[in-house]
Amino acid sequence: MRKILSRLVISLAWAFSFGGALAAEALPASDNPALDARVMKISSELRCLVCQNETIAASHADLAVDLRRQVREMLQNGQNEQQVIDYMTARYGDFVLYRPPFKALTALLWIGPAAMVVVGLGTLFVVLRRRSRLADEAFEPDDKDAPHDPHLS
Repeated sequence: MRKILSRLVISLAWAFSFGGALAAEALPASDNPALDARVMKISSELRCLVCQNETIAASHADLAVDLRRQVREMLQNGQNEQQVIDYMTARYGDFVLYRPPFKALTALLWIGPAAMVVVGLGTLFVVLRRRSRLADEAFEPDDKDAPHDPHLS
């Protein structure tokens, strides 16, 4: 018991001593809330290229932080929101857009999920219809000699 307790104390001391090294440095408060709002608006439209299921506004990946910084710099240099998005799209392709436009290259992204649901429901309908037309002999008979389990009924 004493050995376990000493290992626990050592583990906790180790965790607390290195915990500060893993913490991220707090960003200084900006003196321009309007610029911050524009950066966040654009950042919420761009996909994190590392995480891929988050916007760069929500991601803590180093690349997302760099992209947010780049968006801020571009806005500070006088570019408008559309110019920033056009630049990111030219550099990384339509994939960087969290909601890519509907065109030939992205049609599968927009139509694919609905098409899969339609195909799945159609397949289910066909299978169930065929099974309903089969005679009782096509199915395995119930085993009348098997003990009856009341929990399955």
